[in-house]
Amino acid sequence: MLNQAAVREATRLTRAGRLAEATALLQRMLYGDSAPGPKARGAADGPLSQLDPPTIDLTANIVGERVSPPTSQAGSVQRSKRTSSPKPDFSGLGLRSPISRSPLFTDIAPEGTEFIEGTFSNAAGSRSYKLFIPSRSHGQQLPLIVMLHGCTQSPDDFAAGTRMNFLAEEQNCFVAYPDQPSGANQAKCWNWFRTGDQRRGAGEPLLIAGLTRQIMRDYAIDPNRVYVAGLSAGGAAAAVMGATYPDLYAAIGIHSGLACGAASDFPSAFVAMRQGGKSKPITAAKRLPTIVFHGDRDTTVHPDNGERIVEQFAKAGRNPKVIRGQVPNGHAYTRTITNGADGRAISEHWNIHGAAHAWSGGSPAGSYTNPRGPDATREMLRFFLEHSLNRCPPS
Repeated sequence: MLNQAAVREATRLTRAGRLAEATALLQRMLYGDSAPGPKARGAADGPLSQLDPPTIDLTANIVGERVSPPTSQAGSVQRSKRTSSPKPDFSGLGLRSPISRSPLFTDIAPEGTEFIEGTFSNAAGSRSYKLFIPSRSHGQQLPLIVMLHGCTQSPDDFAAGTRMNFLAEEQNCFVAYPDQPSGANQAKCWNWFRTGDQRRGAGEPLLIAGLTRQIMRDYAIDPNRVYVAGLSAGGAAAAVMGATYPDLYAAIGIHSGLACGAASDFPSAFVAMRQGGKSKPITAAKRLPTIVFHGDRDTTVHPDNGERIVEQFAKAGRNPKVIRGQVPNGHAYTRTITNGADGRAISEHWNIHGAAHAWSGGSPAGSYTNPRGPDATREMLRFFLEHSLNRCPPS
């Protein structure tokens, strides 16, 4: 554990805006002589920051446009014109330079579909997003999956790496990718560790929920089949959304993330990531069906965090079923399924043996992916579509 003097000093440095010094101090306490050098990203910027990822040129590929519907008092949305996103600046981040090409549209979404860009604003701020529209959306109400990217990633990168749009085209689903800007977090991480971003009706939860509801108003979305998922910092943010808006989402998916309340500030985020964090108690009414993926060789977010997530959302589960499997030429895994009183699965925990901090079964077209499986995207979407809120649309 960190000594309290170091924690107090790191907190003081953080409040003074001296994040680099605070990061270096806590890394020395946690990692000793193996701490990254002064130019490397520290864990305080988020769960993906200690890897040396295959970063890519994240130029946007946008096809089609939609006319903006009337705005509402709850928030406003704007559609962007067909423009290219600026290349991210990787100087001084301790990351590899982007590879020479952008992900092609065929890496991001199938031909014949749309992947459009929009902007949402409400009292908590503003976020751009990308929205995948399947080719067979003809007015009938369809599911919506909200995907929260990890640190240093973008919607294009996350879509290419997870290939969620391709599975969503098969299953006829919409997919939304909110974009966390560097202005909100230097490494583009969702701020899962801040108490102000762990509450309903405030901060990033209010933004993500508002963006979700705006898409539900603008498109033919089934209000009983809306889901949220994420990777690493995005996975931790998905856990926050599940805990704060259980009336909005029917199930959550968390890959290499942390439980809601695992940290309350900058220093405790280090501890949670390095040693495993706590889980914030939530009432039975707020527990959502949850699917978790975590590699047991993850040195960025401790694998114990996967257990804490399951404890938080599936505490009342019974009769766990353990299935052991092996992906051909890939990873072995242990899949633990917990059922509720009605016999339906309320949680799945996929412990992937030998896997590190990356999206399991993902495509090398995106960053932080491990193609050796199992296929987290396919299993996550399958789990989602097995669950529904079965209630009236949210007000």
